[in-house]
Amino acid sequence: MIELVKIGFLRLTLIDVIDIMIVGLLIRQLYIWMKGTIAAQIFIGLLFLVFLSFLSELINLKVLNWLLRFIGDVWVLAFIILFQPELRRLLMLVANNPLFRLIFKPSVTAVVDEIVEAVAEMSQKQIGALIVIPRQTGIKSIVETGVPIQAKVTKELLLTIFFPRSPLHDGAVVISGDRVEAAACTLPLSAQSKIGNFLLGTRHRAALGLSEISDAIVVIVSEETGTISLAEGGKLTRGLSPEGLKKKLLAELQATDKSPKEIFEEVSQGE
Repeated sequence: MIELVKIGFLRLTLIDVIDIMIVGLLIRQLYIWMKGTIAAQIFIGLLFLVFLSFLSELINLKVLNWLLRFIGDVWVLAFIILFQPELRRLLMLVANNPLFRLIFKPSVTAVVDEIVEAVAEMSQKQIGALIVIPRQTGIKSIVETGVPIQAKVTKELLLTIFFPRSPLHDGAVVISGDRVEAAACTLPLSAQSKIGNFLLGTRHRAALGLSEISDAIVVIVSEETGTISLAEGGKLTRGLSPEGLKKKLLAELQATDKSPKEIFEEVSQGE
């Protein structure tokens, strides 16, 4: 163990310095999250008690130690009660962190189910929709053209966004993981205006345009006919049923979601 400082009985090692730095950063971050709330004042009071407890232990103040230990028996419960709103907010911030979502990936099936249910209802009611699901290629420039949403993907949210009287219904929704990242996004139009005898409308050209320059999957619901289509790799598949759309999305997204170990095993079996 590397010893950095030794003053009498006090010894400071490299591990101690790292430990202090981590605790300091955690305290600083907690204070930033609570700053501007009543909880921030209580938090400072608790920090003072912790410091007082350390000081009394250091110089062996027996009565004060006893009193602080007595308070310590109930402070955890008091902390949970006093900081309930802030703890809930903290947990939400952690859950929404991109690193957390990378480690704990959302269920692809659950997200696809919500998308398909919304698309099926919009198809029946002939509500136009454009839903982008990015894969490996980043489309940050597309997301920046829209309105940030950052909400969990649900059938109800998608129906609300694409409701004809909604201010966000024009443009595309971008879904990242299990979150609706942005709405009313502008997509690049494809140079193609016709596929066979089918004349491409603005939504279909936009979906095809994005699929030509990225590996994103784009789901389209026609406002005129209610037809469900899917654009991928510069190709357009029309006339999908909700069941057919679900199968295609699961096949593509689950393949993208595979871990390096699964990909290695598939390559090994192929050899």
